Amino acid sequence: MINRATLGAVLIAGAAAVALPAMIAVQRADAMAVNVPPASLVLPAQGNREVAVLAGGCFWGVEAVYEHVKGVIDVRSGYAGGSVIRPSYAGVSSGSTGHAEAVRITFDPSQVSYAELLRILFAVVADPTQVDRQGPDVGTQYRTAIFPQSSAQERVAKAYLAQLRAAHVFPRPIATKIEHGRFSQAEAYHQDFMRKNPNHPYIVVHDRPKVAALRQQFPAVWKG
Repeated sequence: MINRATLGAVLIAGAAAVALPAMIAVQRADAMAVNVPPASLVLPAQGNREVAVLAGGCFWGVEAVYEHVKGVIDVRSGYAGGSVIRPSYAGVSSGSTGHAEAVRITFDPSQVSYAELLRILFAVVADPTQVDRQGPDVGTQYRTAIFPQSSAQERVAKAYLAQLRAAHVFPRPIATKIEHGRFSQAEAYHQDFMRKNPNHPYIVVHDRPKVAALRQQFPAVWKG
């Protein structure tokens, strides 16, 4: 398993200034390679506040993407599922707790639907065909997963996964699963990580391109 801090150190020690632009271009191209259709099933909004919990690999970039979605009120990085009541980053990173790095998204469903949040997950946040990893991060904690917070959300998630599979949107089988379990907020230094550390090597290589892809692919929901 590759530690993100180790990866950052390697990039800094190497010829990062030369390599980064090319790596960013490749990452952006990968992020925009698949045209993910909107969900066929979109349920009407119930109230003006709803919560979604989604796992799409390293939560730094997932959080950063959804912070730029119009209608999203708050995003918190944390850990979902698992067998430990109070998980820590060290414990989750060991892969022994069963948790996935995830984000809790509080949003206004009258401005952005739950189905649209799922579409963004598959379009620019994560590669749903990767099993127990995302990019350089390897382990069950980096799996893609949907944690419905209501029966309505579960209905939408199941329908959308079935829609994408039936349409063969991705070149490989979708590994994303629907799971259940509580969400625990991560340590303070993980919150708003990209905003606080915009030039961190991991952020520059792996997460800025995702935010750029969101702006290009979803201009109607982009929030600067």
